[in-house]
Amino acid sequence: MPREYTYGPFQSRRLGLSLGVNVLANYKLCTYNCVYCEIGLTKKDNLVSPNHKIHLPPSPNFRKELKSILKYVPHLNSITFGYNGEPTLNENLLEFLEIAEDVRDELNWINEKPLLTLFTNSSTLYIDIIRERVKQFELVLAKLDAANDVDFKRTNRPHHDTPNIEMIIESLVKLKQEMPKDHKLAIQSLIFNSYKEEFIPNNNSINILDLARALKRIKPEIIQIYSTARIPAEYFVFSIDDDRKREIATIFKKIINDKKIEINVY
Repeated sequence: MPREYTYGPFQSRRLGLSLGVNVLANYKLCTYNCVYCEIGLTKKDNLVSPNHKIHLPPSPNFRKELKSILKYVPHLNSITFGYNGEPTLNENLLEFLEIAEDVRDELNWINEKPLLTLFTNSSTLYIDIIRERVKQFELVLAKLDAANDVDFKRTNRPHHDTPNIEMIIESLVKLKQEMPKDHKLAIQSLIFNSYKEEFIPNNNSINILDLARALKRIKPEIIQIYSTARIPAEYFVFSIDDDRKREIATIFKKIINDKKIEINVY
């Protein structure tokens, strides 16, 4: 059958074998216009407020499509919602999750059941109802690339209605406190360099220290440090090297000082 909602499965650096699920329209809709975005720039009309809501419930084809694919990948690691913008903008997100959970639980798996995973850029999490939806996912991959407003605006280029970075950090603190004990929060920090002398990348020492302090407050189960792996939205952005990733991980470990928090580099 034609595929309307899913793509892959593909091998993910951070999730293993992952089946992507898109709950938005077939174009990018986001609250950010990140300089490093690997699916390209956010068009002006598609850069929206975190309060923007779309009503896009799953059609009956979603269940059929999932079944038709999942029965052939009994070794899948993750059913992953995201990739085409900010999925929490769809107020029908939980309807997709419920169907995915039903289909997953009907099937047999070689190892453990694949996780029900959500990507979010964290911009909408200050809204109570959205945190309530997000915490239903077994693994939440929440973005935090900057921890001061200067780096945040320069890196993520948010819609003007987006709250300041302190409110976003505080909303991540709340999310972690509200999540069920058997669900996990992972904070993803994409760190990059810049060829452009006048553009300061988020790989600067001030931002790295601010990030470490923010992560210490949030207390996620997992921290993921990574960089660009595909062509970024802006030509002047390029990846940090592995030595720098490990150096940042060492800084985080020293400041966070919590052995229960898993810090990984990719």
